[in-house]
Amino acid sequence: MHRFLLTPRWWGINVFVALGVPFCLFMGTWQLGRFEDRFDTHKEATSARPAEQTAAPLESLLPVDKQTSGRLASVSGEYADQLLVPERRLDGKSGFYVLTLLKTDTGKAVPVVRGWLPGTADASRAPAPPAGRVEVTGALQASENSTSKGVYSAGGLPAGQLGVIGAASLVNIVPYGLHDAWLTVQMPADGMTPVPAQAPANTGLDLKAFQNLGYTGEWFVFAAFVLFMWFRLYRREVETLRDTEAGILAEGEGEGEGEGEGEAGAGVGAATPAAERDPAEPAPAGTGSA
Repeated sequence: MHRFLLTPRWWGINVFVALGVPFCLFMGTWQLGRFEDRFDTHKEATSARPAEQTAAPLESLLPVDKQTSGRLASVSGEYADQLLVPERRLDGKSGFYVLTLLKTDTGKAVPVVRGWLPGTADASRAPAPPAGRVEVTGALQASENSTSKGVYSAGGLPAGQLGVIGAASLVNIVPYGLHDAWLTVQMPADGMTPVPAQAPANTGLDLKAFQNLGYTGEWFVFAAFVLFMWFRLYRREVETLRDTEAGILAEGEGEGEGEGEGEAGAGVGAATPAAERDPAEPAPAGTGSA
């Protein structure tokens, strides 16, 4: 009865199922792994606060990646140019960052966000940086770009203001080399509010993370649907064969069922004896009476 599984049609169905189910399971597992990675990195970023970490030299943490982003970095040098970063929100309020370039012993400078102040960016309200040689400790952050959350990328800012914190946006403003990173001081002075470190890109429990979780469920559903359709086709084939063997269904009757019924009806009408017709009924055209 099950020899139909070896027919070319069923070979195609079986090969599709044999390849489709593992593929769906692989994709579902991959999406689940991506969600777990995001969850783990988010947990690591939020469980270890910068204030509880041991600072490492800045050079040892560069370039910034998922493991070093948010780590405390220490660097020595002298403060140079100071800029304001407008329209930055903190705790639901609008304000601005006070950013000062720190020229390190290597000759390169690193942007340091010394704190946040509420209101419109105003250079007269920004505290002047300490003079002379200083040692700065802050949470390491990757350079921003125009798509980073909260940045002002429209352009047209007045002199002394910066919309995006990064070497690419500072290279035409300052005449010295820059590290492709920035620091945010966690214990600012002069009454400024510390700017918290942000989790690395593509690591937080954001919409993308839950999209990965949703895709996981979809791929597993696809695998179950493929198996369900194979079983449904298999059961229908077996039932058809059983009905045929039992004489309930003539061989080939399942195909073109309406055509078979029409031929059967025509045969019955043609084979009806004259004796079985109603005498009052007119004889068919072309027949004579005995």
